[in-house]
Amino acid sequence: MSPIPAPSEEKSASSKRPPSRYADAPERLIDSEEAAAIIGIHPKTLQKMARRGQIRGVHVGKLWRFRASTIEEWIARELAS
Repeated sequence: MSPIPAPSEEKSASSKRPPSRYADAPERLIDSEEAAAIIGIHPKTLQKMARRGQIRGVHVGKLWRFRASTIEEWIARELAS
């Protein structure tokens, strides 16, 4: 039979849990209007860039969706070059 952990040991075990129950949830996708506003361009321009492969996006039917982190990474790359 294994010993019961001391209260201090229990705290350290609970501190290894993610801070939120949604920590492993996938990142929310934003539409082309919201993503374009972050960059400061027209949504159609952003959609054209996604079709050309200049920026990564997901085409769902007639709609484009983007991850905010992808938009921010693209901005960082553009500023660095």
